[in-house]
Amino acid sequence: MSPPESKSRINVRKAVPADKDAILDLVRGLAEYEKLPPPDHDAQQRLIRDMFLSPPRVQAYLGECDGIPVGYAFVFETYSSFLALPTLYLEDVFVLPKYRGMKVGYTLLAALVQEAYQRGCGRMEWAVLDWNKPAIDFYTRLGARHMKEWQLFRLTRADMESVLAQPK
Repeated sequence: MSPPESKSRINVRKAVPADKDAILDLVRGLAEYEKLPPPDHDAQQRLIRDMFLSPPRVQAYLGECDGIPVGYAFVFETYSSFLALPTLYLEDVFVLPKYRGMKVGYTLLAALVQEAYQRGCGRMEWAVLDWNKPAIDFYTRLGARHMKEWQLFRLTRADMESVLAQPK
């Protein structure tokens, strides 16, 4: 399939259960781009299940070019105790490489900014890999600020088990 012409119609919509195969294909595309192993079968099943729970643990949005899903974003809410407002957290945003530069990513992010605003969120946040200069440049052009004073920390499930096993 060749890249669409520049006059292609870009649309963003909330994903529905029938989109599961497209979502999983795009997640595999992100894994390939980041040179990471894709989610295994069980993780894929959990992802789709959690996306369509009521209420969902994560919400998915698809970026389409002429009706074809070519990008996605996953979001969920966190909460700021100091703002006393929700924060829309952007877990993933990805556009297939051949559709970059066509405003798919911009349209996806703008739709999420609108979503955050409509929800009454005080802010949007996300993390970006330090080697992903195109993404960093894109976010900077939008006016996003790199929060240099904050450092990301993580406990994996195995780490949690270790903490829980420690004497109290």
